[in-house]
Amino acid sequence: MTKGRLPAVDVPSILADVAGLGPFFTLGSGRGERPLADPVPVRERIAHVGRALGGEERVAASLAFQGFVAQLVSAPYAAAVLHSAMPVIDPATAWWRRADDGGWAVRTDAVDLAAAAALPALLDGLVGPLVGVVRAQVPVAERLLWGNAASAVAAAKRLLVVQRPEVACRAADVAAAVLARGSFAGAGELLPPREPDRVWTFRRRSCCLYYRVPASGGLCDDCVLVRRPG
Repeated sequence: MTKGRLPAVDVPSILADVAGLGPFFTLGSGRGERPLADPVPVRERIAHVGRALGGEERVAASLAFQGFVAQLVSAPYAAAVLHSAMPVIDPATAWWRRADDGGWAVRTDAVDLAAAAALPALLDGLVGPLVGVVRAQVPVAERLLWGNAASAVAAAKRLLVVQRPEVACRAADVAAAVLARGSFAGAGELLPPREPDRVWTFRRRSCCLYYRVPASGGLCDDCVLVRRPG
């Protein structure tokens, strides 16, 4: 247990609690089969997304990363908001494990807790290596991937507040602190809230390239390409 006033609960208990918010907040507890920086799970997921959606490899890489990063950031973010503490997840304690559907899911064997104030640095250090793994395989822009990561933090804030509106202000403050620091800084801007957001709405300064998916693609609500009234 790290120093500071932290709740008398362990990492599996916190992860189990935030998993009740939905699949994006579900992070398995325990050691997996491959470390987070292993290129094999990333390569397989990019290939799977490419086969499912068609189109360019860099589009598949961007969208596969979007799913990866949502798994990584949502649970520790929700823990920081709801418990004022989160598991100390880093590249050494984050793992891939085969899921029942044959794909890969993220889990952690972290045992220590950190105070919520450490969340920006924790997420920056956790996402950075995954950005490097993706870019080593597919030439996709680094700022695009960090835009995806920032979008995932903002989406976690929105989903959390929809279910727990009483923590709207704290959820916004914690998310804003992440988005203002490290490699997240400059990935987007905070605008006046639009439903279902509270306090602020995030607009990214990049595009995840979903609009380039043949037939089914479009623009996400927070995309820089979306025209806003006024």
